Amino acid sequence: MYGTKFHLGGIIIFTDRKFKFSLTVFALVLMMFLAACGGDSNEEDNSNSSDDKNSGETTEGPAIGQKELTQPYVAWARETVSTHMLGALLEMVGYNVELSQVEAGPMWSSVAEGSADFHTSAWLPATHASYWEEYQGDIVKVKQVLDKAPLALTVPSYMEDVNSIKDLKGNEELGESVDWEIIGIDPGAGIMQNTQQVIKEYGLENWSLTTSSEAAMLAELQSAIENEEPIIVPLWKPHWAFGTMDLKMLEDPKEIYGGDGDQVYTVARKGLKEDAPRAYKVMEQYNENYEMLEEMMPKVHKDGQDPADVVKEFIENNPDKVDEWLKGIPRE
Repeated sequence: MYGTKFHLGGIIIFTDRKFKFSLTVFALVLMMFLAACGGDSNEEDNSNSSDDKNSGETTEGPAIGQKELTQPYVAWARETVSTHMLGALLEMVGYNVELSQVEAGPMWSSVAEGSADFHTSAWLPATHASYWEEYQGDIVKVKQVLDKAPLALTVPSYMEDVNSIKDLKGNEELGESVDWEIIGIDPGAGIMQNTQQVIKEYGLENWSLTTSSEAAMLAELQSAIENEEPIIVPLWKPHWAFGTMDLKMLEDPKEIYGGDGDQVYTVARKGLKEDAPRAYKVMEQYNENYEMLEEMMPKVHKDGQDPADVVKEFIENNPDKVDEWLKGIPRE
């Protein structure tokens, strides 16, 4: 034997040089193996981390990304409520949302050019067809939030002899009673463009479309109904007026207003999904129904309550609905 042996606490220790050399070689091989495994693990961890970063996902859900968001809207019946609702939900998950009241044209153009981030007021395919045609290269549809949102010329139900747009053509008695005027809203609204097309397509040469605002149009409508006078206005559903006034939509055989109705979408600027993944996820999960809108719209537009307060009340009273909208998204 090339070494010696001695006892240490009852254990025999060999000092054989061959044994020590073998042990050293084994230790070196083991260290190299462990280093290789560790490198693979780190490489895999780095790869996974990179994938998570690129996808906008974290272990707690979508990353917040850009915290400051701008949401333009027109102060129409549904849009006022819906915009405040979506803004409130986004603030619940960590965003600061600026609500900017504008006309229809700037609402679309600001999102397309990137000075605003999204809006939830895209009525397609009919009402906002011209805006979509112009801006679809810079705007993406995120989610259809409401189905079957019809538009039409609308009259009080007591106007029994007027049931179709065709009933307006050559109707001297009706025309003279309303000065041949259809009482409109803001000129940039899609329904106003539709109504101009209606006048042309149905041969209503004697008729003219006046411009004002939704509030002014509704005031004239309410006044006419109180005095049981004839009046014709462009109107749409969902709208609180149908819950408080006895109205009927005129038939539109040419379907210029879109037949059974538009679908309403949330749309966003291109790149928002990457810039604010968590916000985009909320938009993908947010939807609406007539029941919730008809609950909130009269409180805002008829009773004069602050839309932020109305939305807050709905959120507090409908936690299951809020959980559905914010599923898988951390709240802050």
